Amino acid sequence: MRLGSKAFAALAFALLPLAACSFDYGERTAAQRTAPDLVMEEVEYVRVRGAEIQARFVAERLERFEARQLMELQYFYFEQFEQGDVSASGRADVASVEIDSNDVRMFGEVRVQAEDIVLETAQLEWRDRQRLLLGGGDEEVRIRRDDGTTMTGVGFRADTRRRSWEFERAVFGTYVQGGGGGEANGAGYGANYEEHAQ
Repeated sequence: MRLGSKAFAALAFALLPLAACSFDYGERTAAQRTAPDLVMEEVEYVRVRGAEIQARFVAERLERFEARQLMELQYFYFEQFEQGDVSASGRADVASVEIDSNDVRMFGEVRVQAEDIVLETAQLEWRDRQRLLLGGGDEEVRIRRDDGTTMTGVGFRADTRRRSWEFERAVFGTYVQGGGGGEANGAGYGANYEEHAQ
């Protein structure tokens, strides 16, 4: 199946500016190294290019750890804009950003929406360099499309460069073929698909 890559690129795009900051407070004790170097609450970041909003993210709390090159966000929400309209959005209870790689891990109630696709799960990982989106371990990932297609499975992997996604196992759902009002080409045809791992 095809997957719009806008939401996943937007996530990395929105978090990149915060990853560029650096703070050096000199030598610290072991206890101090486990504490965040920066804490911000009720954070809202808007990226504007020209007169156009490109991206926006909001977090209830942001903690940055310099020694670990890690940023943690609580109750995180993002939007990406194209020509003034929201083109992708998402949220997670907790997000963890590796500053050097721009890899992002999201946990809790995770939801990402782009184009006509909504993805929901409890754990999701974005690997920026490879442009991959991965479901966490044995967590189910559910994908819904506006046409009524729903797929749920384990071992989710989306390659945004190829605009494709797949499940490794335990896949079930309904695939709606076609798209226009009951034409002879099979539009509106629904097929149930189940595969059970053995």
